[in-house]
Amino acid sequence: MTIRGRFMGSRAIGAAGLTALLASAAAYAAQPQDILPSPAPTTAPAPTKPAAPAPTAAPTIPLQVPIDEPVVSWTKANAQALLGVIGAIDAEGLIPADYQPEKLRAAIAAGDQVALDAQASKSFAWLVEDLRDGRTRMAAREQWFVVDTDVDTNPTSAVMERALASDDVPGTVAALMPTAPDYAALKALLAVTPVTDKAKRALIRINMDRWRWLPRELGQYYLLTNVPEFQLRLTVKNEIIRSYRTIVGKVGRTATPQLATVVKGVVFNPTWTVPQSIVVGEGLGAQLLGNPARAAREGYKVTKAKNGVITVVQQPGPGNSLGFMKLDMPNDHAIFIHDTPSRGLFNQPYRALSHGCVRTERATELGMTMAILGAGKTTDELVEIAGSGQYTLVPMTKTFPVYIMYFTMASDINGKMGTFKDLYSRDAKVLASFAAPRKPWDGIRKTSEKVIKLDNPL
Repeated sequence: MTIRGRFMGSRAIGAAGLTALLASAAAYAAQPQDILPSPAPTTAPAPTKPAAPAPTAAPTIPLQVPIDEPVVSWTKANAQALLGVIGAIDAEGLIPADYQPEKLRAAIAAGDQVALDAQASKSFAWLVEDLRDGRTRMAAREQWFVVDTDVDTNPTSAVMERALASDDVPGTVAALMPTAPDYAALKALLAVTPVTDKAKRALIRINMDRWRWLPRELGQYYLLTNVPEFQLRLTVKNEIIRSYRTIVGKVGRTATPQLATVVKGVVFNPTWTVPQSIVVGEGLGAQLLGNPARAAREGYKVTKAKNGVITVVQQPGPGNSLGFMKLDMPNDHAIFIHDTPSRGLFNQPYRALSHGCVRTERATELGMTMAILGAGKTTDELVEIAGSGQYTLVPMTKTFPVYIMYFTMASDINGKMGTFKDLYSRDAKVLASFAAPRKPWDGIRKTSEKVIKLDNPL
């Protein structure tokens, strides 16, 4: 297959479309970059301190943070404004009763400053927690391994201080909302869904909440794959510039988890180090040692160490299990986005077929586009690299986030709102959490579920 044919994959885009896509990528890459969310407040900041030196290594992010619910002095006017925000919070998919509006109204009417300060501070803190971090507590988020750093950016005490200093409670609260266009689309759908359609409204609510589980700003450039939709989006400034059909993990032990990481590089013509679960567990190592002709025919390099450990590495080529491209995106699960030699599977409507990794159609096209956007490479350079047949890692020089998500109601790649099959039955716990009274926020922001290393792409 030619390099250009490899770009087109299983769904041809045509020479003109490919040229336009890569030219568009080059134009985006030339723009000033502000790619990852910067840790800045969402409203007017307090006086800044001198910036600390950049760390030489990524800091450890605590998986549980202290509960931050201060009690401060409230004016009657600001408390009334908060009461109005709570009364309208159903529009954001939240439940007004969760934030004790009747108790707040009573405290305002009583004229007791101590009681007013306590209740307004509590109601505001609970509202901030749910808007910033999501109403669904971690126990109801299955296989959720994303750490949301919004609490670091906007601790409750700082948000409350800004709201009262500016006398703008509604504006401060509104600044916590997710900026992803799909959140606004779900909000618009909720507004026109009859209150009698409880099932649909509940589904909208939980998928709005899933956006709150993520950082408020996703970045200038990012990849987002919605597992139940079997689609991947390459997104620039919240605009989808390309979409790709995907194959995701089978239902059960190898279901694809939800995670967020950063693409460190694009690997063209990857090798595949076969997991020991296959080398030993399935006997592949011994089979290939005993049959050198088969090893050569299937592109495997087999070595046996002095201690008896057999290592099997599949070399680059059309039969490589990772295809012609893999995204280097370090994570505890050994989950990658990569090509596949079995491209005919992308034509199937049901594509939960992998051992957890996300396979993508037109992978070389995706890798080239990302290398232009994130590494400043030219099309000519990349054509040469991809066509060399040699393993080549193109390191990213710009930070490029990737989000592997799970939305059962979302805008599809054509912008049409729709529902997707609850592939892994992950809706039930979230729906139950919304049907139950609000649980206090516990500061936990990553699941304690066991990490299953899904290292077999076959």
